[in-house]
Amino acid sequence: MVRDGLLYGVALLVVAAIVWVLTHFVVLTALPVLLAAFFLWFFRDPHRTIPDGPGLVVSPADGKVEEFEWIETESGSRLRLTIFLNVFNVHVNRVPVGGKVTLVEHREGLFLNAMAPESALHNEQTLITIDTGSYEISFKQIAGLLARRIVCNLKAGDVVTRGQRMGLIKFGSRTDVLLPANAELKVKPGQHVKGGSSILAVIPESNQ
Repeated sequence: MVRDGLLYGVALLVVAAIVWVLTHFVVLTALPVLLAAFFLWFFRDPHRTIPDGPGLVVSPADGKVEEFEWIETESGSRLRLTIFLNVFNVHVNRVPVGGKVTLVEHREGLFLNAMAPESALHNEQTLITIDTGSYEISFKQIAGLLARRIVCNLKAGDVVTRGQRMGLIKFGSRTDVLLPANAELKVKPGQHVKGGSSILAVIPESNQ
């Protein structure tokens, strides 16, 4: 479980105890207890089996694959894969590939609906780029309408492994993955994926 869940859960249970002592009113006491249970559940961090193999790119987040879109970057054409997280998904984020973190860039912004295309440009977000030694993979943690805090535990220079926990986005949000142009996709729009264990794409050996 993520530490935030314990903090919220314990705090609400303390509130419930105080309410019970002061009022002995079951309905009033039940409300903070139910909220505590929700936060303990929401900030769950289940074990994931990380797939092993060359060129695999795993999902950085739980959620639903919404779309693919070609975009132009300073490094050339990239295929952007979007994953939307709703409030019921696990919100712990994981590293899609192993390698060296070359960029961690946080940008303040708006809190538009994460499903809106413009959210990728205007919402608060953190961009992370990882150099595997043969190719680069970038991904974004993007805040949504309800998500008001992005947590990223990485910094430039860190060496990471595929599937490693790296942070979270609180409540509904969006994660974008920027793949090399020749990536072989293993998912399709509408498919539900799990962070760290679902394979999004395979990078051909020619890129490795």
